[in-house]
Amino acid sequence: MMIEIQTTPDSDVLNFFPPKPILAAGRAEFADAKSLRKSPLAEHIFDLGGISAVFMTAELISVTKMPDADWNLLKPQIMAEIMDYLSTGEAAVSAPAPQSGDVTAQIRGLLDARIRPAVKRDGGDIKFCKFENGIVFVEMQGSCKGCPYAMVTLKEGVEKVLKTYIPEVREVRNLTPEEA
Repeated sequence: MMIEIQTTPDSDVLNFFPPKPILAAGRAEFADAKSLRKSPLAEHIFDLGGISAVFMTAELISVTKMPDADWNLLKPQIMAEIMDYLSTGEAAVSAPAPQSGDVTAQIRGLLDARIRPAVKRDGGDIKFCKFENGIVFVEMQGSCKGCPYAMVTLKEGVEKVLKTYIPEVREVRNLTPEEA
């Protein structure tokens, strides 16, 4: 059984692509003890130690490790947990996966969970402004506001992540404070 692994712009996040669907539909994110009770698979991955979040869709499991954890140790263990899960045929989520019809809520959640922490490590921040016609409007703040690499971060980081997880997103644009 082959599980494809993909790196992300955030070195603490890896995406695992199992050969079989994980969820029938929707998305599910697990980042605390209460949410873990809804997913035996996420609970087993967290039990490995050094994990801070697990995000699932039908085709991927995105795992965020703690900064001091080592992917060389975690990767084979995570793959073993995924393979064990696939061999049992159990549901990845015992309750229906959270599905939000509100794309704005999904965008805000993903920005807060995956993108803002990475941007903040570089001394900046990103503020959600609005979502219209497939375009996410954000405002880069802090050190990111004047950074010459802000547009690269926006297009190669933020836009790629949002488009990967939320199919309704076509583009991400930065607004200046005057436009926001």
